[in-house]
Amino acid sequence: MSFPSVWARPPKRKRDQPSLSREQIVAAAIELLDTEGIDALSMRKLGMRLDVAAASMYTHVASKDELVELVVDEIYGEVALPEAGPWRAAAPRFAHDLRSVFLRHPWIASLLGETGVAYLGPNVLRLSEAALTLFEDAGFSLEDADLAWNTVMAYVVGRATSEAAWLSTLTRSGLGEQEWKDRLWPTAEQAVRDHPRLKKLYAARRNRKPGEINSSDFANGLECVLDGLASKLP
Repeated sequence: MSFPSVWARPPKRKRDQPSLSREQIVAAAIELLDTEGIDALSMRKLGMRLDVAAASMYTHVASKDELVELVVDEIYGEVALPEAGPWRAAAPRFAHDLRSVFLRHPWIASLLGETGVAYLGPNVLRLSEAALTLFEDAGFSLEDADLAWNTVMAYVVGRATSEAAWLSTLTRSGLGEQEWKDRLWPTAEQAVRDHPRLKKLYAARRNRKPGEINSSDFANGLECVLDGLASKLP
């Protein structure tokens, strides 16, 4: 029995392939997710968007789980590969680019827990190889380069997932960031009234835009992560 992943299933031979391609299916799925959100993703709805029967898609994508693997890998393909050069300059550029991709497709946060073996996708593999090269060239051992890469990924994905979930909530509410903040503020202020540190922190951020706070916190936290990784260098 083969492993249940699209990466474990050999592609159909070209002469067996219908006019509909895997690339078309994945592109349509991403378009559907971008316009209608995570709840809209289904093989039936995707077939309607492509104007084909679901059976036509199963030639390339055997299940929704396989579709999710393909979609997630395609999104990672939008991330620029880490550039060669000083790692303390290249790593932040990569991290900020990955964050921007997640925020461009905020539904990705809801799919990451369903991606099976997404780390075997071709785009993820290319990204990982480039990152390992960057860190190894900087002087990390291969094992420490792997640790550095996974640590940066964990930080970026964790932060970006929270931000993406926030953007999805805003979209569902139909409100802008500032309008949401203004409506929520009285409730938040009341909730923290008995917690002096939180009360002080909330008050300091009262007049700052949510997007500005997120970007600043992301950059500052990333520097802390990279400072920690630097201590692993010989």
